[in-house]
Amino acid sequence: MKITPLLLCGGSGTRLWPLSRKSYPKQFVPLVGETTLFQATAQRLSGKSFNRPLVVTNTAFRFIVVEQLATSGIDPNAIMIEPEGRNTAPAILAAALSLSRNDPETLMLVAPSDHVVPDTHAFQEAVKAGIPAAQDGQLVTFGIKPDRAETGYGYLELATRPDGDTPRAIGLKRFVEKPDKASAEKMVASGEYLWNAGIFLFSVKAILEAFETHLPEMIGPVTEALDQGECDLGFLRLAPGPWAGAADESIDYAVMEKASNLAVVPYAGGWSDLGGWDSVWRDGELDENGVGTSGHATAIDCENTLLRSEDDTLEVVGIGLKNIITVAMPDAVLVADASCAQDVKKAVNALKKKGAKQATEFRKDHRPWGWFETLVHGERFQVKRIHVHPGASLSLQSHHHRSEHWVVVQGTAKVTVGEDVMLLTENQSVYIPLGTVHRLENPGKVPIVLIEVQTGIYLGEDDIIRYEDIYARN
Repeated sequence: MKITPLLLCGGSGTRLWPLSRKSYPKQFVPLVGETTLFQATAQRLSGKSFNRPLVVTNTAFRFIVVEQLATSGIDPNAIMIEPEGRNTAPAILAAALSLSRNDPETLMLVAPSDHVVPDTHAFQEAVKAGIPAAQDGQLVTFGIKPDRAETGYGYLELATRPDGDTPRAIGLKRFVEKPDKASAEKMVASGEYLWNAGIFLFSVKAILEAFETHLPEMIGPVTEALDQGECDLGFLRLAPGPWAGAADESIDYAVMEKASNLAVVPYAGGWSDLGGWDSVWRDGELDENGVGTSGHATAIDCENTLLRSEDDTLEVVGIGLKNIITVAMPDAVLVADASCAQDVKKAVNALKKKGAKQATEFRKDHRPWGWFETLVHGERFQVKRIHVHPGASLSLQSHHHRSEHWVVVQGTAKVTVGEDVMLLTENQSVYIPLGTVHRLENPGKVPIVLIEVQTGIYLGEDDIIRYEDIYARN
């Protein structure tokens, strides 16, 4: 029997600010290697043992999901769009209800899309080991053998100790909330606890029965949200009205902590949820002094330190640092003691209070057709670099308050300005007067890169009237 993966990718990842932000969170970023965490998760849960994945995300990330899956050569079963984040329980229930309409006996593997699991084969073997228990109606979770007294994870108390290295499902006594340091040390020393990875395997029938037993009031609104959902360019938009009536609950709290038909597969392979910069440092490549650097960072006489530059024009140099985390972006720099890595979200909240857009937004803004970044922003003018994917098209649009000048620096652009349609190649330009209807398209097989100079009294992204849009954006 093949397993249907459910990929959850709606989180914001504020503890990895400034690299991860609400507008483009950590699951879509190549934090480890050249592949994003979302792509690595999708690839890990593909192959002959798996059906095409089902994805639950939000409207802001829908085109990013499609693009990154396509780049990985993966065709999804379906992509569900949550009207708003309601934690993991409603998302998992919506997916289970959808799958039950075709095969209520099918197995589904629920996986966050922002974890690092380096050994794909070992993880897939652990999943296989959980299949008999899942087919028998048990709710199977995957527990990570702890190598330290970590206070940032929940724990799983085992009913029996693991026997040998061959993965198999064993009894699970209970879920344990994130402990304090002393409790974590005792649990790790006992050998009777595992980290809760938040990865689950069960049959659709079993998880629906669990919801009926432990949280029946959620089934009605989620079923209505699914039934009243609308198809939109291949996405399924869950209906916002009923969805708002579903409780904001995690699957752990809503079902798992109350269920009696639990099992766990211990997993001793590499794993990390990259829940903070201390995790990125710990799981990265370190030199003999415990120092991790990116290609544009240099460490001199440093110890147990992480130095990262996320811009190839920005060199970061650390001298004599100990237990320091430094992450530099073009518009924001984080410097923190490693012991305070879990407090980065406090910085995000502080920036929000002072109205700093760096709290949630990047200079580079992703769109379904590509991306743009602001190079210079001044009073009444702005300069952007715009990247348009092959075959992609911006909407047919106009602006109330600004005019634009486009200079093509790479590729060939099909440009509509009023009634005129023209092809522009490298080093050619066009002027778009204020209020003129216009569009940019990429008819070629290589990306278009152009420089846009905007001038006007208001340069906000909301100054746009769309007349036609292949991505059906309002």
